[in-house]
Amino acid sequence: MLSHAKMLPSVAGLAVAALGLTAAGGHLAAQARTYAARLSPVPITVAMQDTVAGQGAATASLTGSTLTIEGTFEGLKSAATVARLHLAPRGVRGPAIGDLTVARATSGVVRGAVDLTDRQRQALEKSALYIQIHSEKAPDGNLWGWLVPQEVTR
Repeated sequence: MLSHAKMLPSVAGLAVAALGLTAAGGHLAAQARTYAARLSPVPITVAMQDTVAGQGAATASLTGSTLTIEGTFEGLKSAATVARLHLAPRGVRGPAIGDLTVARATSGVVRGAVDLTDRQRQALEKSALYIQIHSEKAPDGNLWGWLVPQEVTR
């Protein structure tokens, strides 16, 4: 039979793991929540077929109220001009809530950090935030993708 003294470190370790906490600088900090998005062309009309194309992927992590995003894209028919984080349910266009940095090329990197309000964090949990990349020939949007919560693996 195990004594209580021998069980205590194991029970404490399980409690910390169950709460999703990590040791950081001697203090306990909440583990970042992660999200992923697949970037694909925005809905297009026949007239837009010559200007909208490409694909990409992005990941994001939420630590406190800061959402940090990093991803790549390729195959645009003209150079990317801007990238933004938007608020709207899947498949619906919505207002921009933050600017991201994007390579001004037909392929490259998109990244940035946006401080979210409580309402925006709730929208993120419901997959209602999306990344949109605009390009020279598609100023209303070229690629978009909704951030979806990722499962925690242990």
